[in-house]
Amino acid sequence: MPRAMAASGAGWIGGDVERVWLRSTGKIADSEVEKAELQLLYGWNVHPFWDVLIGVRQDLEPDSKTWAAAGVTGLAPYFLETDATAFLSTDGDAALRLEQSLDIPVTQKLIAEPHVELNAYAQDIPERGIGAGISDVELGLKLRYEITRKFAPYAALTWERALGETASRARAAGESVEETAVRIGIRVWF
Repeated sequence: MPRAMAASGAGWIGGDVERVWLRSTGKIADSEVEKAELQLLYGWNVHPFWDVLIGVRQDLEPDSKTWAAAGVTGLAPYFLETDATAFLSTDGDAALRLEQSLDIPVTQKLIAEPHVELNAYAQDIPERGIGAGISDVELGLKLRYEITRKFAPYAALTWERALGETASRARAAGESVEETAVRIGIRVWF
């Protein structure tokens, strides 16, 4: 059974109106980095619950690729934390990522957080095994225990699945089209 580890982080520096955001995500399987991405974004508040973001995304693995990034982040109706970001690579590839999550208090300190992430591409990117259209979806449930609001260990169960042409390319390459994982981590604010 393959062993995998996923890591992600997000943070910002600044005030209520203007911020510099740093986001990262990565995945290591069987001691090899499968995916690594870093985003540096400038954001400004345009509404009490919404920021507009613009910046750059650098893919480090599976191969190096630079993308321009523009999007929004904020609190949608019904308290849905929302991130929607469009990307345009230096090769002319266009992509869209939509993420939503919702905090559901189980107790005053135990919080359940279901989330969904969709990735879509405007065209095929054969060197990465990506097909045009919605390429993948991730669904998950995170349980975190807030020792304090600023420090909370968590455990998450996630399910990822390649879709459409991306799934067809993965099957043709002998790769799995879906993956279930248990993740543990710590959420920290400072």
